Amino acid sequence: MTDFSAARTTMVDCQVRPSDVTKYPIIDALLTVEREEFVPTAKRGVAYMGEHIVLAPNRVLLDPRTFAKMLDLANIQPSELVLDLGCGLGYSSAVIAKMAEAVVAVESDESMAAEATEVLAHSGVDNVMVQHGDLAAGAAKHGPYCVIMLQGAAEQIPATVTDQLKPGGRIIAIRQSGNTGHCKIGYKRDGGIDWRNAFDATAPILPGFGKEIEFTFG
Repeated sequence: MTDFSAARTTMVDCQVRPSDVTKYPIIDALLTVEREEFVPTAKRGVAYMGEHIVLAPNRVLLDPRTFAKMLDLANIQPSELVLDLGCGLGYSSAVIAKMAEAVVAVESDESMAAEATEVLAHSGVDNVMVQHGDLAAGAAKHGPYCVIMLQGAAEQIPATVTDQLKPGGRIIAIRQSGNTGHCKIGYKRDGGIDWRNAFDATAPILPGFGKEIEFTFG
């Protein structure tokens, strides 16, 4: 039988801390939230491995290193409202909820959204609201947000999402181009987004965040 508590400690000590993620709120959240509860039952045994875990076609739970480094970039504060796009079964939202005042989690897969709501409630997480809907539409009625995080990659990020950021707010996303990707942080300034590279990372493109196909006529 897997000792999940020991696995969490090993994950933090071997994947997170060596990646220069040392802020106490992040470490505490990663050690506290039971990652194995937020993956498909058949994959509980590999919940703490250093790789993405497939949740559905083209949907993954980001590997611990990538997710921890994204949290480090976000620097979420206790008074902040966070929009978590592509929450899957709710793990990312549960971790973020430990640091933020509240989280609005959006999931486009209806069955995953329903399961996320159930698991979060069972885990005693009471400051996350899960909304089933189009990821690229965000959740404007609950915004604006201090931080927006994408739990997957994006070739493009529509204005419908960035418009939901507060002035000075941050958006963290893996920007994918072909087989290469970079996690970037964007700051909302003067109505636009000032993007900065942070570290290399790749993930499947989230629904609604791929490049639109351009048709040409010969």
